[in-house]
Amino acid sequence: VKEETPRQPEVEILLRQSDEFSAQLYPPESRHPLDATQLSKPHVRFFVARHNGRAVGCGALVIGKEGKAEIKRMFVSPRTRGHGVGRLILDELETIAREKGVVKIRLETGTQNDAALSLYRAFGYRERGPFSAYKADAWSIFMEKKLDPA
Repeated sequence: VKEETPRQPEVEILLRQSDEFSAQLYPPESRHPLDATQLSKPHVRFFVARHNGRAVGCGALVIGKEGKAEIKRMFVSPRTRGHGVGRLILDELETIAREKGVVKIRLETGTQNDAALSLYRAFGYRERGPFSAYKADAWSIFMEKKLDPA
């Protein structure tokens, strides 16, 4: 898992797969992805997991103010799921968050994404109410985790 630009053809394929996956499960108003332009901003750290050189997963850390950050665009290709790639990405995001002085990391995910919910819960994320510009939504689950300093 390494920091890379989201503006690569094979990463754009991953982002499209992520969008398609979400579109199968949730209405448009309940999907909150960042596009490649947003993922390329200076306060965003974007990571790609590779297996044998091929991009198989990704995740972003949006670093905010006051020691807070948000996880966005966590996705593992369907063929690669179940092999620990999501765990590797999430571990790297948390490591970078700690290095950047983040003390509270948040995320929004969908109610129908059991694999993501299991992963986040296994890492110690707990449910909370909406944050930032999010609104309560029957399709969304909001989570956060307090991080120990690096």
